[in-house]
Amino acid sequence: MALPFSRSADFPVDKPGGSPCGNLRADFGCSVHAELRPRGWTGCTVFDCHGAGQQVSQVTFAGEDWRGSPDAARRMFAVFAVMRPVHELLAYVADALDRPETRPVHAELRRARSGLTELAGADADTVLAADVGALRAAVNPALLRAGDLVRACSPRRGPVHRGADLAGARLRGASLRGALLIGADLRDADLRWTDLIGADLRGADLSGADLRGSVYATGTQLAAARGDAATRLPGAVRRPAHWTAEGPASEKAARTAS
Repeated sequence: MALPFSRSADFPVDKPGGSPCGNLRADFGCSVHAELRPRGWTGCTVFDCHGAGQQVSQVTFAGEDWRGSPDAARRMFAVFAVMRPVHELLAYVADALDRPETRPVHAELRRARSGLTELAGADADTVLAADVGALRAAVNPALLRAGDLVRACSPRRGPVHRGADLAGARLRGASLRGALLIGADLRDADLRWTDLIGADLRGADLSGADLRGSVYATGTQLAAARGDAATRLPGAVRRPAHWTAEGPASEKAARTAS
């Protein structure tokens, strides 16, 4: 309802923000949920608001129904635009705090988590007054430092490609913060200890790749990529359902997965 999308490889139609999707049922369910990919709704399968939508609808607005109150709906969608990046930052902070290697910045990360959690639980006016750019700027140094601490544990530390355009590239372990990896060939890549915050993995081939211990990898990132049975994932990330259960993997990847 809140977000817009355009007809593309990810969506079969255009939809402006604030208007209901044509697949939205009266009970708020999706009428094509079981067939999203075959019907061309790939963008829906790789979207994750990290709980921001539930927070806005169930907590900030206490279950108020946007269908029965257009004014509340507009306000609700405006709050969601702030809440979504807040919850994304909370997810990254939780990832960093879950790692013993990042202990030197745990105190800073806990302070960030406390501030973000307080904002997420505040009233609509407080959330709307928040400066998302300032929030990111305040939290990013600790997140980046945490990523560096994890990468420092790698016996073969790769190059830094922060913000790089690496579409179609073949890589072997690196810092990939904010990298454009659309269609990249990452088969059998050793991506352990890799910092993936903000990396665009749409269409990337992760067959046989090893992402165990990688930092800030999310389910939505990996769902936008391609993988196989030999792809090794971080412990907190589920294998995307659309990945092949069996697939051609190199002998090296197959041995590693066994």
